[in-house]
Amino acid sequence: MQLVRIFIVFIICAGQFLFGCNSKKDPAGGGAKRNSGPIMAEGFIVGKSSVSEDVEVPGTLLPAEETQIRAEVSGRIIQLNLPEGTVVPKGFLLVKLFDQYLQAQMKKLKVQLEIAVKTVQRQKELLAINGISQQDYDLSSLSVDNLKADIQTIKISISKTEIRAPYEGQIGLRSVSLGAYLSPADIVTSLRDVKQLKLEFSVPEKYAKNIAKGYIVKFSVDGGKKEHQGVVLATEGNVEQNTRTLKIRAIVSEKDNELVPGVFAKVNLQLGQDTMALMIPTQSIIPQARNKQVIIFRKDTARFTVVETGIRDSSYIQVLRGLRAGDTVITTGLMAIRPNGKVKITKVNRLPK
Repeated sequence: MQLVRIFIVFIICAGQFLFGCNSKKDPAGGGAKRNSGPIMAEGFIVGKSSVSEDVEVPGTLLPAEETQIRAEVSGRIIQLNLPEGTVVPKGFLLVKLFDQYLQAQMKKLKVQLEIAVKTVQRQKELLAINGISQQDYDLSSLSVDNLKADIQTIKISISKTEIRAPYEGQIGLRSVSLGAYLSPADIVTSLRDVKQLKLEFSVPEKYAKNIAKGYIVKFSVDGGKKEHQGVVLATEGNVEQNTRTLKIRAIVSEKDNELVPGVFAKVNLQLGQDTMALMIPTQSIIPQARNKQVIIFRKDTARFTVVETGIRDSSYIQVLRGLRAGDTVITTGLMAIRPNGKVKITKVNRLPK
């Protein structure tokens, strides 16, 4: 019985406690009224600005032209004129091979040609008085033509014993010596066109449409202190399937001691540049599962709209679709705002000038 009394007293006390708590609430719904007012937030007026995406890719400096100098025929070197590290003009004689036997053949053929020419002259006079037949005269004339062709062949063979610079360039280190026997497989030296350089680099495929012939690129070399420029000469015809990149070649005409063929280069590209881009603060974007949204402030009401974004920096993001210049987007209190909810703007911000 005593336990029953204790239980009844406990029930009575609990009921009184709950009744007292309910009596403290506002029967008229005052709490609901306090939460029904407009939400305080800050706004931002959509404006136009210049924007571009900075991309840094690795590159390599190469000579505009580079040729491995080899001989066309085998032979012993009798003259060597390879001033290493020196710039030589086009046609400069680099190597001369032994050619005395060819020169002897040339002299022999020239003597034979002189005799054949005189023979033709005499037979021409005889032909005029019917002293010989037309066939004999024609055979003598043909012999002259054959000797001239043979002389031309020997001249070509002699020219192959001379190795000349195909263009103006700087000679590299030589790998042969005077008196050595040279074959077409041997590399004599290298010749590089140093009047200008080539810059080769690759960009991801999504930027392929932004770079074309004439595009100016800026770069710096490893260990260098200056910024240099190059002009895009051409791009590869297709994107590399394995790396999904597009190979690009630029011409560098600048003269500087930092620009040495073969050095590593850091290429800085400004891609997707737009001088009339619509920009908003990055914190105003509400990411969704399939899209992105912003809240537009119109007549004290929040309007949710889907946007398409572009280039982003540390503070702002480009809007490609969904907004117009002059629209006011809400930048604070985004989680508390509901569609068509009332909003009061406490501060309006703009793009810095």
